[in-house]
Amino acid sequence: MIQLLFTVLAAEAAVAATLLFKTPLRKLAVLALDRLKRGRGPVMVRTVAATVLVVLASSVHSMAQIRGRAEGELDGAGVVGLTPTDQVLLARHLLEASLMGYSLFLALIIDRLHNYVKDIRRLKKNLEAVSKQNKTMLEAATHGKSEESEPDQKDISDAKKDT
Repeated sequence: MIQLLFTVLAAEAAVAATLLFKTPLRKLAVLALDRLKRGRGPVMVRTVAATVLVVLASSVHSMAQIRGRAEGELDGAGVVGLTPTDQVLLARHLLEASLMGYSLFLALIIDRLHNYVKDIRRLKKNLEAVSKQNKTMLEAATHGKSEESEPDQKDISDAKKDT
């Protein structure tokens, strides 16, 4: 299970890094996440996340049991200690728990980054549309003023010719 968690963690870190930096892969990652969030995708992701959370809680509970069992035992010198087997089990549970926690955290980060990237893209499109509309309005206003000022100049030049 530890190898699987390391693989999942590496994949999630790669997706998060892809979303952080503007690369050609970012668009592909956003499209993949869009497809994942359609249909039954969100239900599946929540189910997997809930399962990982339950296994994480079980691992933390096992660590607490090992610690509690170790506190009840005293060695010859009256010092509480873990047996070598308990140390190995505790280290394994700690590694599993931390990998599952990091994995859940990265999944949350990826979700937020995906939303931010989509919002930024939408805001840029809106900004471009508004700036284009503003530019056309300014050009129309400029042409309107120049057309209005041209007849005034013609009237002045016509009046000079008449005199």
